[in-house]
Amino acid sequence: MDSSRWSRWTTIAAVLMLAGIAAVVSYSHMYELALRHGEPEWRAALFPLSVDGMIVGASMTLLSSARHGRRGGLLPWTLLIICSGASLAANVAVADPTVWSRIIHARPSFALIGAYELLMRDFRTAVKSVRTASAYRRYPSGFRSPSAGGGDGAVRRPRAAHRYTRRGRTESPCAA
Repeated sequence: MDSSRWSRWTTIAAVLMLAGIAAVVSYSHMYELALRHGEPEWRAALFPLSVDGMIVGASMTLLSSARHGRRGGLLPWTLLIICSGASLAANVAVADPTVWSRIIHARPSFALIGAYELLMRDFRTAVKSVRTASAYRRYPSGFRSPSAGGGDGAVRRPRAAHRYTRRGRTESPCAA
């Protein structure tokens, strides 16, 4: 394993460890908050999972969109922001009414959200580089840059026996 790959995996492992620790502490704070406000134990146990689970779900949707070369959209970003705020508020709500207690209780939520976003950023970057490498392997000489002496400066599409259109129909190369 080369050093850059080793470095990437150790970074991912460190971020996952940080996220796991922060998730456990954040879970206990939200569980305590739900119990304080009269929820039975079984629902209090599910409350933190619903909040942090929505953060994970929204982040995974954004990652999937990035993998397919699309923008994330309003709904996943909105859910990510609202649930991140709810997680932070729930963690601070169980703190003693002192500044330091509130800072200490807010830290796990920030750490979890930050670590998870760092992990997603790493995955999005890796996906982008894989997509670029895949396109290069598929068409290594099929594209010309305008500065490469390509005559009129137009970028050509590679010719194939057929190509797929948006609606799934095929076109002959003559239509290109």
